[in-house]
Amino acid sequence: MDEEKLLERITCDPRIFGGKPTIRGMRIAVEHVLDMLAAGDTPESLLEYYPQLEPDDIRACLVYARRLVAGERVEPFVSVPA
Repeated sequence: MDEEKLLERITCDPRIFGGKPTIRGMRIAVEHVLDMLAAGDTPESLLEYYPQLEPDDIRACLVYARRLVAGERVEPFVSVPA
């Protein structure tokens, strides 16, 4: 599935989580999926926790996140001794 088709799975509805991006209008926020992946959960475990999710939903979250940060530059934090 191409990225444009994947992104069609990400929806924003002001009645759900204040308009935060969710997956296919369900009460599963993109942010939550990304948090779980960042915490070390595997895509397989997410599919087990949330049987209504599909593998393409997880891929859609990753594409969405990548596109959000694609043009941003992240600088490492440098601590200067006092």
